Amino acid sequence: MTVSNQEISQLFESMGALLEIKGDSIFKIRAYQRAARTINDLSFPLSTAVDEGMDLKKIPGIGKAISDKIRELHTTGRVSTYDRLLDELPSGVLSLVDIPGIGPKTALLIGKELGISSIEGVEQSIGDGRLAALPGLGQKAADSILRHIQAIRTKDQRTPIGQALPLAEEIASTLREKCPGIIELFPAGSLRRWEETIGDIDLVGVSSNPGLAAQALVSLPMVKEVLVHGDKKTSVVAEPGVQVDLRFGEPASFGAMLQYFTGSQQHNIRLRDYANRMGLSLNEYGITSRDTGTMEEFLTEAEFYARLGLPYITPELRTGVWELDAALENRLPNLVQSSDLKGDLHLHSEWSDGNDPIEKMVEAAIAQGYQYMALTDHSAGLGIANGLSPERLENQIAILKSMQENCPITILCGSEVDIRSDGSMDYSDDILAKLDVVVASVHSAMGQDSATMTQRIIKAMRHPSVTIIGHLSTRLLGQRPPTEFDLEAVLHAARETGTALEINASPERLDLKDTHAYRARELGVPLVINTDSHDHAHLDKNRYGIAVARRAWCEPRHILNTFTRKQFLEFIRTPKPDRLKVFDALRSSPSSGGLS
Repeated sequence: MTVSNQEISQLFESMGALLEIKGDSIFKIRAYQRAARTINDLSFPLSTAVDEGMDLKKIPGIGKAISDKIRELHTTGRVSTYDRLLDELPSGVLSLVDIPGIGPKTALLIGKELGISSIEGVEQSIGDGRLAALPGLGQKAADSILRHIQAIRTKDQRTPIGQALPLAEEIASTLREKCPGIIELFPAGSLRRWEETIGDIDLVGVSSNPGLAAQALVSLPMVKEVLVHGDKKTSVVAEPGVQVDLRFGEPASFGAMLQYFTGSQQHNIRLRDYANRMGLSLNEYGITSRDTGTMEEFLTEAEFYARLGLPYITPELRTGVWELDAALENRLPNLVQSSDLKGDLHLHSEWSDGNDPIEKMVEAAIAQGYQYMALTDHSAGLGIANGLSPERLENQIAILKSMQENCPITILCGSEVDIRSDGSMDYSDDILAKLDVVVASVHSAMGQDSATMTQRIIKAMRHPSVTIIGHLSTRLLGQRPPTEFDLEAVLHAARETGTALEINASPERLDLKDTHAYRARELGVPLVINTDSHDHAHLDKNRYGIAVARRAWCEPRHILNTFTRKQFLEFIRTPKPDRLKVFDALRSSPSSGGLS
């Protein structure tokens, strides 16, 4: 039976919660929680690993007991231990612990005494006074739980990074401007790790006058609620409903503080366990010898990691899965950076649904220091996005070629072409053959079942003119879920056909997502980082795509548009059956970085 990593992760998360409700061993509870987080971050499907006979215990955070349960789930579709836990507890009690303010003991009490198994039931019991009457609760606790329920209904608990990062940067810039005593100020937490969605915005820093900085934060016009106000820590809720935590530490220990609050929790757990074996303990203040009780402080994170005998581990890699092993074996990747990009291959102008004329988009690409760019206005498709008819496209091609004569960068003629519901392309083969770059994308019939969508994408990949598959899953963060398809089959087909896959840097998309890009890299699939810009000011959003690639352990040699103009043109001008040989040769050349 095929079960997704997300389903396995959720099952173990639920098992941890059920054990916590029962009051079981904290070590067992944490083991399930760690396994859930690890599985959720894996790039490869566990079901495939089981089929191939992989020893799952080699995966950090997965021991024999959890490995056996994964195999049981894969074989039978159930986990008997989980079923027994459900039978032992009141029906629906698991859903109650998702409500902030209701811990495991309270959830069990509500389930047993009131027979409630839903958020709606809890809300009703608050209204009629039954919840407040339970032992150990009272009206104040009931009112607090009600506020949490109302908050759940009005706000997604995580904020897309495209909204959180500009807000954090605006706050940090304003605080620095208003408070000259600020010496250091950095984002931490999931924002510094460039996760696609953010819980709270964490800012950590050093200041000669932390009280002034705290006052400046609570006084910002965007702040609508102050939760905590102090010199060491201040927490506020800023528009549009994002919590911002500001912490200040001492200069001598700032490296340890930044490392601690950057996380991830799983990374810090693994690091702590590693340090324990060295006779050391870690916290936000430094590293302490368990033998002598002496604590060492660290100005920088690099010094903190060096004390543990480790190279610096960049925040994007701190997931708690493979990075510590790679650090110990001296095989951390030389991650791609924005300065490595030589071009953008997915740009729109006012000819379709962009905001700017072609000339302005070319100027923006020149300003980025690029060697090449591709203009890829939409095909006619379903008649939306002002897509170009074949006649308009040919007219545009002629204009682009005339512009090339006096242009310092190579302008490639392209199009973002709709993949129709049957996998055929939205332009004729004759028209497609006139283009330098074809970005084939799904924009319709997104509700197709997994098998149909998989074959649809693969058919497009097999077209001789398709260069890149754009925003593979079609998702919009917080707005539209991804389509369903067999990722492994699609990635293998991309490799087989020499079709590149796009890491779409638009912060609303981030598609490929990091774990998909990680798996694509493992399989040797060519990747490109494009901004899908519809405005000349959006080309610098490539940093979001770079972050996805870095979380996927990508080096420059894994990204096609880090290659020089000559190298990239060699790739796209080679017939598709032979492109993979060109890519493999380019990425293994001495000038392209480290080992595979």
